[in-house]
Amino acid sequence: MNLENMDSVITIESASVDLGEAFRSHAQQGITRAASKYFGRLNAASVHVSREGILFRCTVNMQMGALKTMSAEAQDKDCYVAFKSAMDKVEKQLRRAKRELREDKATRIDKDATLRDGLGSSSPV
Repeated sequence: MNLENMDSVITIESASVDLGEAFRSHAQQGITRAASKYFGRLNAASVHVSREGILFRCTVNMQMGALKTMSAEAQDKDCYVAFKSAMDKVEKQLRRAKRELREDKATRIDKDATLRDGLGSSSPV
């Protein structure tokens, strides 16, 4: 994963809330950490924060390698807590996807071939 061009891959936006630089860097660090921990190939990621009454709604989308887009949403009174909850949900999805691709499991040719080719790992012998 190339960390120099991470700003062009990660999009952090909000239509109704003024997000400060601290939240943007916090979100970028969280996404970068999760991407390097699970697969290391981040194609695209987006964070969208909106305000609904007294609650913040945070939506996180991550596209890793050839995997489907992982998406999660959370609400809280604090936008940092909402982001953390949404990231926890996305990390859980990534953990489950990685568990399906583990080498020590029995292989399913029909399901695993496309994913393994897209992630660049070799198929078991």
